[in-house]
Amino acid sequence: MDWGDLAKQVIGLGAPLLGTALGGPLGGAAGKILAEALGAPEPTPQAVGTLLNRVQADPTAAAQAAEAARAAEAHWQAALAEIGKAQVAEVAATQRAEIASGDWLQRGWRPLYALELSLVECPAFALTLLHALWLGHEPGINGFAALSGLLMAYFGARFGVLGVYVSGRTREKQAAETGEAVPGVLGELIKAIGRKR
Repeated sequence: MDWGDLAKQVIGLGAPLLGTALGGPLGGAAGKILAEALGAPEPTPQAVGTLLNRVQADPTAAAQAAEAARAAEAHWQAALAEIGKAQVAEVAATQRAEIASGDWLQRGWRPLYALELSLVECPAFALTLLHALWLGHEPGINGFAALSGLLMAYFGARFGVLGVYVSGRTREKQAAETGEAVPGVLGELIKAIGRKR
């Protein structure tokens, strides 16, 4: 016998969340809470199952078991809420540590991206185009004309990504200093609309 075998009985007692949990990966933890609430001699599925089978014949004992099962479910929900709060706090602490970290890659990759784009790629394309125009190199000029739409989309995307990086890093720095999340462009827009009303 395992905790999942008791799920239907516990659900029948009016504790559906606890009963469902008994059949899942956290069945042992849920079962221990149930055994404690019912006053079982030991926190095992056999002991709780024996107790539940015994109280079914007595309506008063069955009502008390149902009340105990509902109390155990409330305790289970509180335990899950505490686990959730602890996980959220841990994730937030990790994020704050990453934001405030002095890691050279985190600090440096956006400036390197900006420098490469503005000091290497853009000048290289501009010099190549100017060189083709200066020499009157018709295949080169025609090639740039044919690729003009693609080049505009490419550089538009690259500079758009750079803009997102810059604004994101600014928000990260502000959040690290204030300890509060800074809304993005959409959040600021929503706040501005809300103020106008």
